[in-house]
Amino acid sequence: MSSVDFDLAICGAGPAGCALALLMAQVAPQPERIALIGNTPLAIDTQLPPHDPRALALNYGSAALLEQLRAWPQAQAALMDTVHVSQQGRLGRTLIQANELDVPYLGGVIRYDRLLKGLHEAVAQSGVQFLMDEVDYEHAATEGARIRTRQHGGLQAKLKVISDGHRPQAVQRSYNQAGIITILRASHPKPGWAFERFTTTGPFALLPHPDENDLYALVWCMSPSAAAQLAAAPEAEFTAAAQTTFGARMGQLRVAGERHVFPLNLYAGPSLVNPYTVAIGNAAQTLHPVAGQGLNLGLRDAAQLSHALRSWIAHPHTDPAPLLSRYAQQRRLDRWRTIGVTDFLPRFFATPYSIPQHLGGLGLLTMDVFAPARRPLITQLLQGVRR
Repeated sequence: MSSVDFDLAICGAGPAGCALALLMAQVAPQPERIALIGNTPLAIDTQLPPHDPRALALNYGSAALLEQLRAWPQAQAALMDTVHVSQQGRLGRTLIQANELDVPYLGGVIRYDRLLKGLHEAVAQSGVQFLMDEVDYEHAATEGARIRTRQHGGLQAKLKVISDGHRPQAVQRSYNQAGIITILRASHPKPGWAFERFTTTGPFALLPHPDENDLYALVWCMSPSAAAQLAAAPEAEFTAAAQTTFGARMGQLRVAGERHVFPLNLYAGPSLVNPYTVAIGNAAQTLHPVAGQGLNLGLRDAAQLSHALRSWIAHPHTDPAPLLSRYAQQRRLDRWRTIGVTDFLPRFFATPYSIPQHLGGLGLLTMDVFAPARRPLITQLLQGVRR
């Protein structure tokens, strides 16, 4: 091998890493000089398990980006045109609708495995080298653009991107919450509708599931002990608790998938790890799942980084450090505004005190009757800050 194995090495083959690889391959004179390092790619003939509860909500901007990459399986997505936001036990609710933003739909819900499979298939056609390996992240911040891997040993790149496998440490918060994910079936589904319901224990979100019209992906946040107990409860008990929390908006609910529990924490760090290493996606920020912002923010990281590096990838003998520094500065507003919103909402609405609860209900009512009041929040959640 040469002293420099690759121009660009992307550590992590999840959605953000794949999106960046595909964007860079579109403008790279030698896409084979781009390495994507991660687990075994999903083959075209991979059989996906039925009713996988992991479903991702992608906003319209993310869907448009994936469509540009020929990796948006719209036919396999459940499109959303209305989001219903409410607070349990309080007056006030608001509707977010696609026509407010002049877009054909707000976003779509796609199974994680289907999304990743489409991205891996696109990478296989792009010329990018997919290295099936595991990265040692212990020294990622101190070794410039050098990558330590289990099978390939030490690799050297001119520029390194960490998109997975590395948890940022600069800002940390434990929400003392865990999320239950599963699938519910509704007797009276509302096509195109998603629901975000705030409770004193945490958000309760129902997203239309792409497998069947009456299925909904559930993300239900509560204390870790309550989540463990409820996840292990008999089906009738779990269904009754979900019905009480959500109400009868879609008739009777019943469980249609396995229940899984995961802890909820905030981790965030700088985009620029060192002058030749940048972090995007979950390696830059891991968010509370409220409003489904994590992957959308990670895809915006990838899109803006690819734009910043367009001139460099065409002439990789030049120094990319100034471009990375400028990228980190440009991403700061969108990243920290989104982190702030997703950090504030679940903590504010989960308060046990009546005054903040009433203020939350009043805020939802105000946003419902006065469109300019909800426009900034809607724009941030559905589009972010784009430059």
